[in-house]
Amino acid sequence: MSAKIVTAGVLMIGDELLSGRTQDTNLRTIAKFLEPLGVQIREARILADDAETISNTVREFSDRFDYVFTTGGIGPTHDDITADAVASAFGRGISERADAIAELKTRYQDGELNAARRRMARIPDGASLIKNPVSQAPGFQTENVFTMAGVPQIMKGMLPDIEHRIEGGAKVYSRSVPAVGIGEGDAAAPLAEIETKYEGVSLGSYPYFTDAGRGVNFVARGRDESVLDAVEHELKDLVIELSEELK
Repeated sequence: MSAKIVTAGVLMIGDELLSGRTQDTNLRTIAKFLEPLGVQIREARILADDAETISNTVREFSDRFDYVFTTGGIGPTHDDITADAVASAFGRGISERADAIAELKTRYQDGELNAARRRMARIPDGASLIKNPVSQAPGFQTENVFTMAGVPQIMKGMLPDIEHRIEGGAKVYSRSVPAVGIGEGDAAAPLAEIETKYEGVSLGSYPYFTDAGRGVNFVARGRDESVLDAVEHELKDLVIELSEELK
């Protein structure tokens, strides 16, 4: 198993996300895709449809993370400006590409490829295409940045053509221990003590409230499963101890 930590940043682009009209689900899909590949998402941002903001943030994320994933803004309408912004981020030109047109022609007849749809064939110079088996309009990879559609079904369909391009690292495993009837504050101190004992393990507590009562899920994350097994055992003992104290 590689001990290298491989990181990613995710940029979700679109005014509709910031206005609340559309709820993002792509971040979760990308995170689940990357987890078994040993890539850890370190930051995610939602960006407005502003070319300068997108370009600057793409450049920033490209410098900071091993991989960057963008979703949204590569459709046929006037506000789909992500392709131009990514090209600008890397100081590249952008133009209609014959290979991208060929992909679109598997879906559209020549008479249907109007100026708006041909916009989806504009690709930054030197970028490689990402296949789109759902609607055929391709995404593209520019250096370490993968630019994909914002529509969740289409974005998800593009991920298989990215997997072989990812050089993963150390996979992060997790263990979850539920604690019914226990509050997050009840476990704060002993949880910190457990985390201190185990190097390379992070512990989180995630409270929930239902009509039946309250509870919390303790989640341990780390790269060594044998260590996580030991932590899980301590967490279970902690739940038993706290349950007895709160009776």
